[in-house]
Amino acid sequence: MAKILVTGGCGYIGSHTVVDLIQNGYDVISIDNNSRSNPDVLKGVEKITGKAVKNYKVDLCNFDDTHAVFQENPDIEGIIHFAAYKAVGESVEKPLMYYENNLNSLMNVLKCVRDFKIPYFVFSSSCTVYGNPDAIPVTEQTPTKPAESPYGATKQMGEQVLTDFAKVFDFTNIIALRYFNPVGAHPSIEIGELPIGRPQNLFPAITQTAIGKLPKMTVHGADYDTRDGSCLRDFIHVSDISHAHTLAIQFLENHKNTSNYEIFNLGTGNGVTVLEAINAFERVSGEKLNYEIGPRRAGDVIAIYANNDYAVKSLGWDIQYGIDDMMGTAWKWEQKLKAEA
Repeated sequence: MAKILVTGGCGYIGSHTVVDLIQNGYDVISIDNNSRSNPDVLKGVEKITGKAVKNYKVDLCNFDDTHAVFQENPDIEGIIHFAAYKAVGESVEKPLMYYENNLNSLMNVLKCVRDFKIPYFVFSSSCTVYGNPDAIPVTEQTPTKPAESPYGATKQMGEQVLTDFAKVFDFTNIIALRYFNPVGAHPSIEIGELPIGRPQNLFPAITQTAIGKLPKMTVHGADYDTRDGSCLRDFIHVSDISHAHTLAIQFLENHKNTSNYEIFNLGTGNGVTVLEAINAFERVSGEKLNYEIGPRRAGDVIAIYANNDYAVKSLGWDIQYGIDDMMGTAWKWEQKLKAEA
């Protein structure tokens, strides 16, 4: 069993990826300082997989503490790097915090990749690197444009760091996965999204409003150049996203990469507007959502969705979940959280 380190393993996508890795035979450890996550999520991981995952409560911005984890685990073969701040709106308000955290943590992990000659590295990137694209769907060859937020800029900069790293340290094979909008919860409903404070993302805003945690939700702009005026996104189930990370590690292990730095889009290939997503929730849940149309939000891209042909063909990736599954699992997860509160 190859040992894989997942940074941010207590986070939303990280925890689902830990599950998928274990279910595909990997030995997994986590680094997560729990500043934006709940360590109890690993109890859910253990319920699903039957395996307890060790988490090192380490701030990756501290190099010595990070390095110590690698010294204790010299058999790490691959790293999946999720750990980062990720709220677009917050990044607009607190740019220095985002640049400092997201870039320093990445560089400290890469110093350990260099020092311990880790062969496989998968980076959690984002469709925000495309900015407001001139044409959609976007492919991996679509030119990046100025990021709409400091968060997006940290992903662009992270990819540039990896590009330059790969040129020098050819013993490491790197994949950057640009994901679109991960949503939903694990089908077991043992793990799901746990936003800190008021949710910045659409799906928890919808479910928290429907359950009564929030009095109403705001649709940020309905005057965009889209089919109904609201922003258009490529929503993809978190379990589909997480499985792509396992496939990326296997892709590298089997030496299928043609260079030591590759990029893949992870989206469904379908655009769904914010208002269409709300309609889907109302259809699946039978609940009427209390929402209002508000002004545009700084940092939001107007419309984007993926061309995912490269990931489907090269990684053997097969999308399992549709919009109703996304909404259904998200709603069941919210109901479970209320029942346990």
